[in-house]
Amino acid sequence: MDSLESLTRQITGAKELNSIVRTMKAMAAANIGQYERAMESLDDYWTNVSLGLVAYLKDIGLDNQDVRENENNSKGEKSICAIVFGSDQGFVGQFNDSLSQYVQESLSTHRGKLEIWTVGVRVPLLLADMGLTVTKEFNLPNSINAITALIGSILVQVEENRQNGNVDEYYLFHNHLVNEGSYEQEKLRLFPLDAEWRQEKAQLKWPTQKQPEVIGDSSKLIRRLIREYLFVTLYKTCTESLASENLSRLNAMQRAEKNIEELLDDIGHTYHRLRQSSIDEELFDVVSGFTALKND
Repeated sequence: MDSLESLTRQITGAKELNSIVRTMKAMAAANIGQYERAMESLDDYWTNVSLGLVAYLKDIGLDNQDVRENENNSKGEKSICAIVFGSDQGFVGQFNDSLSQYVQESLSTHRGKLEIWTVGVRVPLLLADMGLTVTKEFNLPNSINAITALIGSILVQVEENRQNGNVDEYYLFHNHLVNEGSYEQEKLRLFPLDAEWRQEKAQLKWPTQKQPEVIGDSSKLIRRLIREYLFVTLYKTCTESLASENLSRLNAMQRAEKNIEELLDDIGHTYHRLRQSSIDEELFDVVSGFTALKND
């Protein structure tokens, strides 16, 4: 049976842990706010870049071209690269586990060459346990200001592979917010910008009745638009993943705080019951001693 001293230590430790949990919960809530604001800005920028690509496709007459040009390539086995955005830190619930399971299920039917790049130190371990080989690992940025450096490093590797012809397609795997308080896994095709991609972009409608017109060197324009499109898509994916990570941590801290409060309540009841029992025993001893002295 626990003593009063042992229960006191447990109560002190639980209160200190509860203070840490509340601090982490506040930090996660603050981070979610800044990442959500960044995502709102990125949505507008991503739309503008996509509309620029739509204008270019209309100008060169490829906006309505179908995907038949890829039929021959689709018959062979394609080499793909999966870029998986996880987390560095723990206390995120099933954030990395559910994402790793989703990646395994998505890639299980692929029979060609496969590369897996990961962002964050926890996902590679989970993927390795599932029998998947991680070929490149990137450090996860700990703030919005550090995301640009990460995206630059990834794009450098993508460009090297493109020049060497090592990879046919790139896919992004990450968690993204779906509504307040929840997130889900998503698979997004990043590259190449082929006929299938053009057909997807053709669904975007120009916001005005006036037809867009390309002015200047169209070759330079398309290179810049594609570079911006790849950059903002990766940036948006990373930001969504970080927002989802902090949401998962916030939910985990809320559950931990509830469990700690329940534990403190149980220990408190036990402490007060034991203390009252100790007081009753001391009073009984006093009364017994007084009665004995009175009889003498």
